[in-house]
Amino acid sequence: MRKLKYIINEFRWIKALFSPFKPFTVKLYCGKTAIGVPYFYPRKWVDDKDKPGYMKAVPLTVGFSYCGLGWKTKWREDDFRYEYGPVLSFVFFGYQIALMVGFRDKEAVDAYWECWLYYEYMTDKTRPSYERISKCRDKFPQTYIRYNKDGSKTTIEYYDRILKSKYK
Repeated sequence: MRKLKYIINEFRWIKALFSPFKPFTVKLYCGKTAIGVPYFYPRKWVDDKDKPGYMKAVPLTVGFSYCGLGWKTKWREDDFRYEYGPVLSFVFFGYQIALMVGFRDKEAVDAYWECWLYYEYMTDKTRPSYERISKCRDKFPQTYIRYNKDGSKTTIEYYDRILKSKYK
């Protein structure tokens, strides 16, 4: 039962498809092993023959690797930080097929996942979606000011870029 809860939690990010947020994208990579999951190339853990009781990582020759959505909280329980997107990888003798989850607007990918995490973990699931989004906008704002080289300012409202049109 604990393992089932772990698996369900590990794939919780799929719920973003059925939320007020625009659908994420999936990118396919085929070629020599080059995509990390997330920081290292796909690998497996084996017993270390030189040190009994220890394990070491070795490159994966044939098999699947997976990592879920990488995130953490920074200063408070509601201060979400995106680290890396989910990746599913199959390796076969130095070659790899990888499915990488992201967001089409690369500049907004951090805001996309951080806002979705706030929506998922910090809003009342018994309330309608539009109320939950309203709370997100109020308590977890995503309005930034960018200063251009010419001295002018550009205001960016990421919720307008990451939400489906009926929630903007």
